Amino acid sequence: FLQEENSPKMRVIRVGTRKSQLARIQTDSVVATLKALYPGLQFEIIAMSTTGDKILDTALSKIGEKSLFTKELEHALERNEVDLVVHSLKDLPTVLPPGFTIGAVCKRECPYDAVVFHPKFVGKTLETLPEKSVVGTSSLRRAAQLQRKFPHLEFKSIRGNLNTRLRKLDELQEFSAIILAAAGLQRMGWQNRVGQILHPEECMYAVGQGALGVEVRAKDQDILDLVGVLHDPETLLRCIAERAFLRHLEGGCSVPVAVHTAMKDGQLYLTGGVWSLNGAESMQETMQATIHVPAQHEDGPEDDPQLVGITARNIPREAQLAAENLGISLATLLLNKGAKNILDVARQLNDAH
Repeated sequence: FLQEENSPKMRVIRVGTRKSQLARIQTDSVVATLKALYPGLQFEIIAMSTTGDKILDTALSKIGEKSLFTKELEHALERNEVDLVVHSLKDLPTVLPPGFTIGAVCKRECPYDAVVFHPKFVGKTLETLPEKSVVGTSSLRRAAQLQRKFPHLEFKSIRGNLNTRLRKLDELQEFSAIILAAAGLQRMGWQNRVGQILHPEECMYAVGQGALGVEVRAKDQDILDLVGVLHDPETLLRCIAERAFLRHLEGGCSVPVAVHTAMKDGQLYLTGGVWSLNGAESMQETMQATIHVPAQHEDGPEDDPQLVGITARNIPREAQLAAENLGISLATLLLNKGAKNILDVARQLNDAH
């Protein structure tokens, strides 16, 4: 449909998004890139509410629904009401429902977590906050790691979109600080609120954090070709390794699992860790694999090109398989060392609360 520029009715590409301001900004940025690449095409953005946006009084890890922020958007994809949906990659489960695939993994922004302080604590760090200060985070991963590192602090769940959380921080006297993904704050233009960036030594990040994923119908070759150009090879390979690690551990929202990846001189490094809910027990390992990040080239069609839910036909298959393998190997190493026990206990405790 890219050739039809002179035909009277051009095809309109419909893009689905959540209604939150951040989701809209992320979607607009992807659409702007696509418009620049395909000036002849028209794009229409359709915003909708999701279950995750509606259930705001429950901690995410308790709702126990993997596709919390994606289900309604997937229904719209299924019913052909939209052609693609832009998500934060970390919201997309490692196993997608049949019929869907991630057709693009865009270049990653800063994957780290950031600390935003209550106005009266500006200039502080987590370390220098007063004893028993309450820090808000909706993530078991963040709470487990930070509790271990900063035992003088108390961690409490805080839900809602970024605007809501910042308002709760500023207006209620309940939280001294909250932890958010740096990428979201950057995209919203709120860098000035970041009081501290947490590097992997202090807090490893979530699988896929900082990257955007474009979900499409797995059989829609036209749209797959259209969005495939958005793949960033390095981000893609790092995220395949991270997702394969999480999938093999069978981690999800309800257990503290975190990663850190880096690509250097043809080597992909993956560090992964699991924690007990209070962070007292933890296990971490690093592995590396040789991967040649390619200049993009076309591969022949594959029968089932999906790896951890991602389709990338324009990135060499062997590089993708090596990345997936790295994730599986690291998960296997941790499982052999007893990670399963830590995760099972975390899961049971979380379910019991």
